Amino acid sequence: MQARDTAAERAGNEQDAALVLAVAAGDRDALASLYDHHAGALLGIGLRILRERREAEDLVHDVFLEVWRRAHAYDPSRASVRAWLVLMMRSRSLDRRKSHAFARSAPLAHDPRVAPASESPAVLLDRNRVAAALAALPEAQRDVLVLGYFEGLSSSEIAERLGAPIGTVKSRVAAALRALRAQLGEEERP
Repeated sequence: MQARDTAAERAGNEQDAALVLAVAAGDRDALASLYDHHAGALLGIGLRILRERREAEDLVHDVFLEVWRRAHAYDPSRASVRAWLVLMMRSRSLDRRKSHAFARSAPLAHDPRVAPASESPAVLLDRNRVAAALAALPEAQRDVLVLGYFEGLSSSEIAERLGAPIGTVKSRVAAALRALRAQLGEEERP
């Protein structure tokens, strides 16, 4: 089963990379295909970070506008298309949340198992694998990842929040990421 998942992931990555190349050449249908495939997951990220649907939807739109403008800059050797899109969405969501224009009124949800209704089965499977891997981490490691990823806190902000030395926070993050990579079967990158 694991080998088929990996082959399916590779095929999906290759298909996405081909779509980005087509977008770079001005193919609007390719952009629509990328949107159809990834918008649900990006919206879920925005909703978890911002907790406001309209703001999250606006950012999904902004991310795909940026894809349209900068598809030529995508480098498949650095990340999959999915990872590239997720990183853009997460960065913009955190920027929006930290901006003065966005009022934080509701507490953030930190449960990666909560999926938007529009999520595809493949994305839901990925979400479940990540949720299981997170659940298997020691609490101290899981806490630093949640604070860094979902709340967008820096290492020094996490250290302050937890009352721990910054070196301890950085060590926990590194150990947690190594454990997640091992559990999810991803190779270490230099």
